[in-house]
Amino acid sequence: MRVLITGGAGYIGSHAALTLGAAGHDIVILDNLSAGHAWAVLAGEFVQADLADAPAMDALFEAHAFEAVVHFAAHIEVAESVERPLKYYRNNMRNTLALLERCGRFGVKHFVFSSTAAVYGEPTGERVGEDAPLQPINPYGASKRMSERLLRDLSNVSDMRYVILRYFNAAGADPKGRIGEAHTPESHLIPLTVQAALGLRPKIAIFGTDHPTPDGTCVRDYIHVTDLAAAHLAALDHLDRGGESLILNCGYGHGASVREVVEMVKEVSGVDFPVEEGPRRAGDSPVLVADADRIRQALDWQPQHDNLRFIVETALNWERKHRDDPSHRS
Repeated sequence: MRVLITGGAGYIGSHAALTLGAAGHDIVILDNLSAGHAWAVLAGEFVQADLADAPAMDALFEAHAFEAVVHFAAHIEVAESVERPLKYYRNNMRNTLALLERCGRFGVKHFVFSSTAAVYGEPTGERVGEDAPLQPINPYGASKRMSERLLRDLSNVSDMRYVILRYFNAAGADPKGRIGEAHTPESHLIPLTVQAALGLRPKIAIFGTDHPTPDGTCVRDYIHVTDLAAAHLAALDHLDRGGESLILNCGYGHGASVREVVEMVKEVSGVDFPVEEGPRRAGDSPVLVADADRIRQALDWQPQHDNLRFIVETALNWERKHRDDPSHRS
């Protein structure tokens, strides 16, 4: 299948591109490199351009008869979205609208959308199903919810079918060490903790030790990025077989606490780095774990790396390589 991957030089997009390329799809990767990295593009044809550049996008769609689009390109920092909401609505929602208009004009039939558990806001209960209320509490989550609505409304009046994948906590790195997580600035727990173990940070902070969880720290559903990439491949295969539009959570259905992650990084690295405990952060849900039954049933998705130790090992191996390889610093 001829597939356009937007944001394919980013963390999740680059892993998905590797997976789709290995499966035989003919892929074109679009990225403006504002957050992605040219070194992360290891499959397909790379086009450096911005979704907001209408002439460049028209030329791209005219040159390729895309059958499917996998849309990753977005700003993802929750804190920044609160400080600069219009930036997030402009990039995440308006650019998605322009992309969908172009898909309609050029007859793209299949669309896989990178969404987020942030659309649920602060859900109640220990596992969150796809039918839970959508109540995002920040502009990042709201921009993704609006983009979901745009996609659903377009599908209702066209031949386009879609799969919306709501990620929980993507983590880890390519098991072969080719690519991994490299955000600037970094805000995710596992890479921050790994960096502390490698001496790249003086300590790791735990925000909140009095949550109503077994050890008082927040619990999250960490999914290995390679399993997440495989979900995108399964979504494309589903659509190619004539499957109906779907909205699916991407997680394992169980979580690990902040303390458990920190202790696992210490165990795997062999380093007893400093840990600083502080008060809760506003908006942090005590537990955010996916009800992941639907994706397993609908896509026959069978994750291969549902193991916190493996997630940490791959993240640690990647961080060592990323730190030592000058080509991975841009």
